[in-house]
Amino acid sequence: MGDHDSEVWSTLTKFMLGLAVFAVVIFVVAGSMAAGNKEAAKKDNAASNDKAIAERIAPVAQVTVAGDKPAAAPTKKSGKDIYSSACFACHGTGAAGAPILGDKAAWSARIGQGTATLYDHAINGFNGMPAKGGRADLSDDAIKSVVDYMVSQSK
Repeated sequence: MGDHDSEVWSTLTKFMLGLAVFAVVIFVVAGSMAAGNKEAAKKDNAASNDKAIAERIAPVAQVTVAGDKPAAAPTKKSGKDIYSSACFACHGTGAAGAPILGDKAAWSARIGQGTATLYDHAINGFNGMPAKGGRADLSDDAIKSVVDYMVSQSK
């Protein structure tokens, strides 16, 4: 082996050792950073887990015995409130071809079909719109109040 070959091997060996040291430093730094993140994640998870557990085990009903004060009845939401929480995603943006609230041109033909047809389409679904806008938890009367609100805003 000549002097040139020895020099190449020496340089290559130093380079490989340098890379190994660099890799060890990177692993140590990454490990210390991950350990700090794990502690923060544990604290966040503990709080969210406690909340999630409390929601899962919360009572779904309240029993009232004769003579007790009855629980307050749920408040009825207005058509505007339901629109804001359930219908805006499509009828506020025009998603999936939904007519936008207040767009008189888009609503005129629909309103011309009559309220009964609009109620039927909203309750049972029509074209791309799912029944009750995908909110099966809403009553037919609640859906009708939303339709009435949307029609009043789009005339």
